[in-house]
Amino acid sequence: MIDEQLARDVSDELHWDPKVDNRDIAVCVSAGLVTLRGTVGSPWEKREANRAAQRIRGVLGVENQIQVRPPTDDRLEDADLRGDVLQALMLDARIPTSVDATVKDGGVTLSGPVDWRYQLEAAEFVAANVPRVASVQNRILLSSRIQPDAADVEINIRRAIRRNARLDADAIVVTASGSTVTLTGTVHTWDEHEAAVDAAWAAPGVRAVDDRLRVTY
Repeated sequence: MIDEQLARDVSDELHWDPKVDNRDIAVCVSAGLVTLRGTVGSPWEKREANRAAQRIRGVLGVENQIQVRPPTDDRLEDADLRGDVLQALMLDARIPTSVDATVKDGGVTLSGPVDWRYQLEAAEFVAANVPRVASVQNRILLSSRIQPDAADVEINIRRAIRRNARLDADAIVVTASGSTVTLTGTVHTWDEHEAAVDAAWAAPGVRAVDDRLRVTY
């Protein structure tokens, strides 16, 4: 019965969210794990559907199997679509000129080095919002120019987590090895989960975050 109620809550949230067209999205829940199936018109909408499901109390995880099927009546040639993507990337001040994009059959692949995780995520977000993009593969690499001290990384991330009013710092354990940070412990919502992961990625020189946090209600 709990899973049935959770499925109804997720479906209601998808219907409530004006950024998501839920008419072709099916929701299935098993032991608190949500599976989304169906079709939407853009990668951005697929991402918003995932976020909507994560917002629901009781959700322990989301498997997003939604397929993106953009309109075919005004489909662009790959070369023209690549031009649109590159222009969108260039107009966003967060994204360095080192980021490149290739397009095949409407699918965009991003590549190149960046210094920060937020730049990588911004590039993916911008590309996903370009009309007629069918999918985005993010192969951008984080630069290794910054060589962090593991002890300093741990201290700075712990401080960032403790400053965050959304997080219980005593329930989250941070360990660093080289440029990799591991997070263990518990959080109470997916919003807290994202805040903790973002704090880890914000540390200079971090190139990987091993996310072992558990969401418990």
